[in-house]
This record gives sequence, structure tokens and C-alpha cells, in this order.
Amino acid sequence: MDELISSRASSAPQLAGIPANHETARGQASAITPLPEGPVPIGSLVFADELPDGVVVADETGRIVVFNRVAARLTGLDPAEVTGKFVFDVLPLRDAEGRDWWLYADPYHGLPTRTRHPERSLYLANGTEILVSVGYVRDQRSTGSPRRPRPVRKLVISLRGAQQRERLERSRAELVSTVAHELRSPLTSVKGFTATLLNKWGRFTDDQKRVMLETVNADADRVTRLITELLDVSRIESGRMEVHRQLVDVPDRARKTIAGRVAAGEAEDRFRLDVLDGLPETWLDADKIDQILGNLVENAVRHGAGNVTIVVEPVHLDDGKGAAGSSDEPDAVAVSVRDQGEGISPEVAPRVFRQFWRGKPRGGSRRGQHGGGTGLGLYIVKGLVEAHGGTIDVRRAPGGGAEFRFIVPAGTTAG
Repeated sequence: MDELISSRASSAPQLAGIPANHETARGQASAITPLPEGPVPIGSLVFADELPDGVVVADETGRIVVFNRVAARLTGLDPAEVTGKFVFDVLPLRDAEGRDWWLYADPYHGLPTRTRHPERSLYLANGTEILVSVGYVRDQRSTGSPRRPRPVRKLVISLRGAQQRERLERSRAELVSTVAHELRSPLTSVKGFTATLLNKWGRFTDDQKRVMLETVNADADRVTRLITELLDVSRIESGRMEVHRQLVDVPDRARKTIAGRVAAGEAEDRFRLDVLDGLPETWLDADKIDQILGNLVENAVRHGAGNVTIVVEPVHLDDGKGAAGSSDEPDAVAVSVRDQGEGISPEVAPRVFRQFWRGKPRGGSRRGQHGGGTGLGLYIVKGLVEAHGGTIDVRRAPGGGAEFRFIVPAGTTAG
């Protein structure tokens, strides 16, 4: 490890004035081999200051020989001041119960078979939580006896901030809370109506039975939609979203989306479809395009106002803006879904595609929340668009309201 990691901060002559011979923390004589000085061939090492995580390296005596820039930021310590000091004095790590990690882990005199300590949460003296993992670099030379332990030559400590893990835990907790809340209502309805029909079937008329069964069916669809959203989120976060391309007529998919809204009871004159000439042949995932259009139209209907307009136009990817007008054949399609509501302010726009984003309540609903109200709809839309290699943004529509515009490459059959 010491051949691969070095630090500009720790390359001062003789390790900040430490003599070549000194006593270890346990009272044993030892010698420090300073890091190489002068030019180093490219590829022979990686500078510790260039690593994304905090790195602290202690020698066989427990004295710090590497303390990189990220470690300094996480701990608030100056590398020039701590280099050469004992690592257990510089980093007095304690666990959540207040126990001294150095005492119970005893890295220099513990089990000789240990190679690393997995990452865990520990605390500095000021109470700062950091994620710490430790690796051992042991003497590779033969000790003359297979039972004799190989001494530790270097202790490599990796430090990471705990904020990212805290955000992940909060996100997971919010997901569990949201799922529990969204499942409770439809499952209660399904259970209640089903039990009532089973116990008192003969007391209800056919019309009453139909109403109850239609309610059960609608609530079952709601649960199915929630489960589908959760699966989509899992695939997006793990990078496992697959795109099965086929020849897709985007305007035709938009017409079917509008027809579905009209069949569900919306006024036909509320929707408008504008298709510009010159659309390229598009190879996309038809089901995912339907899902994207359905979510965006649903969002416009529920949280916008006035008419909903869908615009499908040819664009070019190489102009940097996806705008039409180039003399070359268009290689992408842009779809805009516009409403005539209050719109979304520019400072809020970058946040609308995050998980569980909730906009300002209006009329008992929240922008960005659709269907069952999980707050996952626009996040999933963004993931589906990006799975096609496209982009999506939100802006102010001409004449007011919000405009969600996504651009997807035309694709090929092999895509």
C-alpha cells in the first residue's frame, strides 16, 4: 500500500523533524523510513491528496506518515501539524457507546490474521461522526516460523463523511413511510368491501355489489401502480433499467394517452396535440414512452389548469440545445407537455425530479405528486428518459403554466 499511496503534505524532509530512530507508542525501538523525495515516475504511485476519501497511513510505530487533504477537511486538522504524531492521539476514535476504538481493536497487537476492519461509524473527540475502515499492511518477509505472526508495517485508515449515509437512511425511512401510508388506504378498502360482500352477499342489490367491486378493482390498481413505481425506482437506482427498442410512432402514443384520459372522464376539448413535420423514424421502448407520456399528462391534469398541450417535434442532438432548424436530418424527437396553471419557479425547477419532491400545495394537491401521491412519478420519468439516452427539463410554458420537455434520440434496432 505504501508503494501506491503518498502525500504531498507528508513529504516534508524527515517527517516533520522526527529523528530516524525513536521509540514506538509501546516503548519499542524502531526506525521510520521517510517517503521518497524528489521526482517520482508517473504511474508508480497515487498521491493521497488526489483520492476522493480521507486517507491516513500510520507506520509500524503508530506514527502518521500520510494525512491527505480530505482527511484534513473531515477532521479539521492540519496535515503538517499531525504528521509524525501517534495516530491514536490525533484520531481518538470512539464508538457510539463511548468506548475507545484503539483499545478494544488493538490493531498493532491484535489477531495476526486480521487484514482489515470493515467500515463503521466512529466519533472524533468533538463528536463528529465519520465512517472509518482500516486495512493492514503486514511484513511480507518470512519470520522463520509459520506460527510466528507477521508484524504490521502500515495501518491504512480510510475516512468518509457520514452525511451521505444519513441522507440515504432518511430517504429509505421516507420511502418506507410513504409506502406504508399509500398501501394502508387501498388495502383497508379492499379488505372492508371484500369482508362485507362475503358476510352479507344476499343483502345487497346487484348495483350495490357492482359499486363495491369497482372500488375494490380501483384500489387493487392503485396498489399495483405503487408496486410498479417501487420496482422502477429500484431499477433506476441500480442501473438495471432495460430498454427494449422497437419502431414507435410517438404522435400515435400521445393520441392513445389522450384517448385514455378522455375515456376516464376528462373533457376531450381540454387536450391538444401538435405534431411538426419531419419526424425521424424512432426506435424506442413503447411501454416506457407510454409511461412517460402518461405520467406527464397525469401531472398536468392534476396539478395544472386549463388545457393540456402535447407538442411533438424533430430536433438535432448535435446543436447542444435540441432545437429544430438544421439542414441535416433530425436524429431525435422532442416532446413537450404544457399546462396553463401557475407553473414552476426557476429556483424550484432543479428539484422537481427528485424522489418525494413536493411542491407548494394548491387545491389540496401538490405539484410533482401524481397517481397514488408517492412523489415518485417525475423521478421515474427522468429515469426512463435517461435510460433512452435522453434528457428532460421543466420550464415556463408559452403563455404561462409549466412545460415538461424531454428529448430522446431516434435510436436504432440494435439499441
